[in-house]
Amino acid sequence: MQGTPGKRIAWLPTLTAMRQDALRAEHLRFVREAPRGGVLHCFVLDCSGSMLGGQRLALAKGLLSALFDRASTSRAEAALVCFGGAGADLRFGPAVPRWWNERWLRPVGGGGGTPLASGVRQAAQVLVRSARRKPTQQRWLWILTDGRSGHQPARPLHADEVIFVDFEREAIRLGRCRTLADAWGAALFTPEELIA
Repeated sequence: MQGTPGKRIAWLPTLTAMRQDALRAEHLRFVREAPRGGVLHCFVLDCSGSMLGGQRLALAKGLLSALFDRASTSRAEAALVCFGGAGADLRFGPAVPRWWNERWLRPVGGGGGTPLASGVRQAAQVLVRSARRKPTQQRWLWILTDGRSGHQPARPLHADEVIFVDFEREAIRLGRCRTLADAWGAALFTPEELIA
């Protein structure tokens, strides 16, 4: 969310970056102007068995529905990649989600392993095609997962911004979303921070 300083401060991301610290220059986040080439939000949803515990998948689907609504309102393109079990597949887009609603997400089920690398690889293909088709488009990669995967995939080259949404709720946390976000130079949020 950090970027070239603009004229207006984006307060929610700034306060999130601050956490409990006193405000410093590195905490500041600015409102971005819409890029001339448009925006693509590529969402990667973890549908593995571990996401079924504690209604995490249901929470992720609710958040995803809200994010698709935001994309639609801003006329941005969106894509949805789901991963779980043995692999990953593209479920939507990229397209402007004019008719998107939660009925499309209801049939998305969960179970099996957590093939995060497959999900990231599928998303990278979406981003590469987008970069060829619309080179001036800004591409955002959103990864919604509890991080219960041992994979450490590389950051896709064509992702301009990356946001991890961490659904890990166990008493003993592995912290893999934090590890990947740090390695990728990505933002990290909990679902509650984005819903607020």
